[in-house]
Amino acid sequence: MTTSSTTTKSTATKPRPSTRPGPLGDLLRQWRAARRASQMTIALDAGISTRHLSFIETGRSQPSREALILIADALDIPLRERNTLLNAAGYAHIYTQTPLDDPAMTHMREVLTFMLDQHQPYPAMALDRYWNLIMNNQASTQLMGTFLAPDSPALQPEINAMRILFHPEGLRPHIVNWEEVGGHLMARLHREAIEHGPDEQTHALLDEISSYPGVPAGWRIPVPGERAPLLLTVHLRKGDLDLRMFTTITTLGTPQDITLQELRIEAFFAADPQTKSALKKIAATP
Repeated sequence: MTTSSTTTKSTATKPRPSTRPGPLGDLLRQWRAARRASQMTIALDAGISTRHLSFIETGRSQPSREALILIADALDIPLRERNTLLNAAGYAHIYTQTPLDDPAMTHMREVLTFMLDQHQPYPAMALDRYWNLIMNNQASTQLMGTFLAPDSPALQPEINAMRILFHPEGLRPHIVNWEEVGGHLMARLHREAIEHGPDEQTHALLDEISSYPGVPAGWRIPVPGERAPLLLTVHLRKGDLDLRMFTTITTLGTPQDITLQELRIEAFFAADPQTKSALKKIAATP
């Protein structure tokens, strides 16, 4: 509270308002467009006047740090992008990004390990915002080893869940309902590219996936309003092995660190008794 009060009163350290739109105004308009929200809607949710928000977007008014955080709350902007907004307004960022291997994250690593191990004999993995593998349980390692060679290019340069699914030498040849699964996941990547705002890494992943041979050209363009299935089952087949699974994705509640906010745990479940038995057998394999 002391820091906030000092920032509000110390107007000498604030950047002087511009008379024309700048990076901050551009960013706010981009986020409003991504959220399909009007100035009035965001202003009401943030508890400020529409006139004040309009002046901020056009550069005629310099927002306080507190006002900017209220606007970010109303726009549901992720912590990483909130730092970008603060920097664009001339303020230091306030949200940290602590590596998961940092000593401060010891307890969180223990919690994640516990969650993943408790899901045995079914696969589970912890992923970052860009679908890169951070942690996983033994069952997921054994499942990937069943379908992919250790030197598969789908596992390079790092293990990425989307790359594994879409790469022609990844899981894609083994996904029986590929059109359904691939189309759904590509639509999800497009949604995330919009939700993440101007994020180069998100768009780079989308461009990489779209460039793979065999990815339909129609998937490279987002389809607004496309309805997703109630529950998508992934059907994998290799030789006599036939698996049907669905997944859940868990995120942490009220995180105040970028790493923790972007963390997601994907857990696989058997969609039928045969898959349940097969996954138990795979997990028991040395």
